[in-house]
Amino acid sequence: MPLLLLLLFCLKMMSNKDLTSTLVFLFFSVVLSTPPEDPIKCSNSKNTSCTITNSYGMFPDRSICKASQVLYPTSEQELVSVVASATRNKTKMKVATRYSHSIPKLVCPEGENGLLISTKYLNKIAKVDVEARTMTVESGVTMKQLINEAAKVGLALPYAPYWWGLTIGGLMGTGAHGSTLWGKGSSVHDYVVELRIVRAAGPEEGYAKAESLNEQHEDLNAAKVSLGVLGVISQVTLKLEPLFKRSITYVAKNDSDLGDQVAAFGHAHEFADITWYPSQRKAVYRVDDRVPFNTSGNGLYDFIPFRPTPSLELAILRTTEDLQESTGDADGKCIGSKTTTNTLITAAYGLTNNGIIFTVYPVIGFQNRLQASGSCLDSLQDAKITACAWDSRVKGEFFHQTTFSISLSVAKKFIEDVQKLVQLEPKGFCGIELYNGILMRYVKASSAYLGKQEDALDIDITYYRSKDPMTPRLYEDILEEVEQLGIFKYGGLPHWGKNRNLAFEGAIKKYKNAGRFLRVKEKYDLQGLFSSTWTDQMLGLKDGVTILKDGCALEGLCICSQDSHCNPSKDYYCKPGKVYKEARVCTHLKSK
Repeated sequence: MPLLLLLLFCLKMMSNKDLTSTLVFLFFSVVLSTPPEDPIKCSNSKNTSCTITNSYGMFPDRSICKASQVLYPTSEQELVSVVASATRNKTKMKVATRYSHSIPKLVCPEGENGLLISTKYLNKIAKVDVEARTMTVESGVTMKQLINEAAKVGLALPYAPYWWGLTIGGLMGTGAHGSTLWGKGSSVHDYVVELRIVRAAGPEEGYAKAESLNEQHEDLNAAKVSLGVLGVISQVTLKLEPLFKRSITYVAKNDSDLGDQVAAFGHAHEFADITWYPSQRKAVYRVDDRVPFNTSGNGLYDFIPFRPTPSLELAILRTTEDLQESTGDADGKCIGSKTTTNTLITAAYGLTNNGIIFTVYPVIGFQNRLQASGSCLDSLQDAKITACAWDSRVKGEFFHQTTFSISLSVAKKFIEDVQKLVQLEPKGFCGIELYNGILMRYVKASSAYLGKQEDALDIDITYYRSKDPMTPRLYEDILEEVEQLGIFKYGGLPHWGKNRNLAFEGAIKKYKNAGRFLRVKEKYDLQGLFSSTWTDQMLGLKDGVTILKDGCALEGLCICSQDSHCNPSKDYYCKPGKVYKEARVCTHLKSK
């Protein structure tokens, strides 16, 4: 997260007056940014001999994904032609989006001879029907485009991910969502009323065909969350609502009754979420509901971690955290986490009452100005003086993300288990609080075969990753235990677009309609041209989702079963968990 360790650095190095001035500069003055580069790089102007990565510059296993060529169709007709040619030649294909935000290797074609199909120029609004309250967009349209274009005609997407740099096709591939237990829920794909998908076909149909799937078509439930293995989504029609206003207030409380409150709070407020800072015994509740359209207010949410950050400060941020990790400075991280949290709360996380400054709660504004943000994407080139905090071209953030959803019925027990870990190792959670703690969002059961299976609490944790895969983290064992608690003890469903490899171990068995999805996959792509070894592993069709080798548990490539999966040379050994005894985690011991 941008700024966070920098705050600690400033705290140590500056007077209070200087620190205040610096924070004002950071939060309000940085308005330019270098947009992220294209995740696809080719060796020549013909777009051949290419590599692809994600927006963070590194896949979980640190591999480099290659492709023989990338093509950029600009219409469905061109897309059909591209898929037909590849099918005729039995060429493996993968779909790539503008920013490539998925952490796992969903975009990697098989081997080095595959084809990348980018939706970068499939970015047009195809149709808006104000009376029917629907909007049809090409799959490369970003959330920001959709939100803004809908607002121009008085419409709104009711729920959305908080980051607006996702494309519609990309978020449908992984089931991205916002936060609500109301209506149809917070997953964007549950507001899809029709889509068009281009898939492989036989020679009698010209080797490719465009299928139109509406709500009466059974295959829509497979295509709504597809991992990209059915074909290429060309268009999506979404059901929208009349534009409305919201009222947001953040309330910080002691977390002693968090387990008791979590389910009721989600039901009580339409756009509720909770940010939890376990080591500080603090939870920040987002009280967020609709208000009448004539309620005064023109608030804006420009979430601080999604703003552009000066590259020099990102370098200080990363250098400071690297130093804390290498010297075991847990106290430094804890001081920094408290400073970070207090600063974010004071700054209302980036909310402003008028688009300029925050003065008082509640912040009231239109849905399109509050539901998502990502201003680090929205500017001209500035020679990387500023950037998104995770831009791999600068020395900035480099992290793991563990994200899973657990049934609301067990959320209290999960929270209580984590609180037991906090009591045993209170400093063990300071590191995640430098990345804004644990974000807890609400999701509803979905009709999508690979969507949420029941009403659930989504747990999202971001934390430090070393540039050296053999270097353990401070309190490595604590977060590994939380990860295994959520995913295995409480049966959590991994977010398809985030996570480390181990989260997908046995995941497909948790989906009651997995068999239906696989039957649709076979019908749409009998030759598996849109599949790869990785997607086959995610879907349980092949073994090997985890990789056993020295140090594999440090990167989440495996759950340790022997000491070499950790790093004994640095005194990290494979041991049982402290609360969840079935967990196997890399624990620091001064001597074995």
